[in-house]
Amino acid sequence: MHFDQLAPQQVLDHILALPSGALVVLIQSTHFRLEAYRLRVELFKRGLKVIEHPHLERMLPDEISAYIDSLAYDPDYYRNTGKGLKQLIDRANQGIIVSGDDAQLVFSDGFEPARLNVGDYSGMPNTGGQFPIGEVFSEARDLEKVSGRVRIFVFGDTSFRINEPETPITLIVEAGKVVATENSTPEFDTVLENIRRDEGGIVWVRELGFGLNRAFTASRRVRDIGTYERMCGIHLSLGAKHGSYGKPHIKRGEGRYHIDVFAITEQVWLDQHNVFQDGKWQLPSEASLSELAVPAER
Repeated sequence: MHFDQLAPQQVLDHILALPSGALVVLIQSTHFRLEAYRLRVELFKRGLKVIEHPHLERMLPDEISAYIDSLAYDPDYYRNTGKGLKQLIDRANQGIIVSGDDAQLVFSDGFEPARLNVGDYSGMPNTGGQFPIGEVFSEARDLEKVSGRVRIFVFGDTSFRINEPETPITLIVEAGKVVATENSTPEFDTVLENIRRDEGGIVWVRELGFGLNRAFTASRRVRDIGTYERMCGIHLSLGAKHGSYGKPHIKRGEGRYHIDVFAITEQVWLDQHNVFQDGKWQLPSEASLSELAVPAER
């Protein structure tokens, strides 16, 4: 079906004719909408499986090979690494992101239960989602228990594309908020100014994303920020918006901004385990992970 050549009702008629459990693949220059809702949402409501490729027009021709590589699926890697990281995140009392030049961002009071995007939909209400896949994400259980410094090499700009400053920007975080920067750029200053203008003068650090997709690295990129988010390494979000977790002072659905920024990732510590080294995720032995199966009392 060519979406732009059909009326909305014609699209709905095709959808209604599909049996529950059928697969629909959405290949989109931007994204498809029916009335006020994204088409993927409408498909899930009807029990359909969905693979969504959005915002393809944001990528350049020389990025196609990286995007194609990112669609390859290694079930052992994604599922084992993803579930192993989730176990460690859910049990951790502390996390540290090491991004060089003595920059360390410390999460001192544990994390929200991690969510998986690893291609395993067992036990989930919907099957499928936005591709490429490859991410485990969480956030600090108490946002104000995040402090330190983190160096970022790419951020999402106001056009939803990646923006690379000539020199990595250092974010200075106190009580979960970005309070200062070093080596900032006019474009990044605009991002922070927009957040502060519309969110009460505060720039919260929220999502902590563990990107798993090995097709994307610090040097191999695509311009679309939502696609590059799966990059193998750590990304954070700035702004109050995070639909997966609510906080006493920030309800689900509140907040206008969720801006992804990508940390120079040298090491990632979850309690005593360094789970990232030399550009790769590294987990403790299976025996060590099995000891984490039962959550600790807090």
